[in-house]
Amino acid sequence: MHDDSKIALRVLMMPSDTNHEGTIFGGVILSHIDQAAYVEARHHGVHRWVTAAVDRVDFLQPVFMGDIVSYWTRTTRKGTSSVTVNVEVMAQRHATGHSCKVTTAELVMVAMGPEGRPRPYSDVDPFEEPPATDGGAGR
Repeated sequence: MHDDSKIALRVLMMPSDTNHEGTIFGGVILSHIDQAAYVEARHHGVHRWVTAAVDRVDFLQPVFMGDIVSYWTRTTRKGTSSVTVNVEVMAQRHATGHSCKVTTAELVMVAMGPEGRPRPYSDVDPFEEPPATDGGAGR
């Protein structure tokens, strides 16, 4: 994980998430990766974002029922109307409590205007706290 990564999602894997092999279905992880990328893109503007591309997904280790899965994100490239988001998926193992990297992915998210076409984004993080001021009290 990189120092500038942020937690976007944390999910407990349930029995309904398992496949016929008894591990977590890859589609469940992909769905969460897409959601995590959206959360990261949203830091660049409060408007509609869509997934334009999933450039790469590497499933490194299986995920098991009972694991707590964390999706860490960071923006790796900024375009005029798009951002490239890296997602690292970590699983805290139910059986041991140890954490390990289980999946990595890279997605391109595009800002969309109300007419359904790409639009420039503001790159002002709407979730960042504004700097504190003393409100002119001069304390």
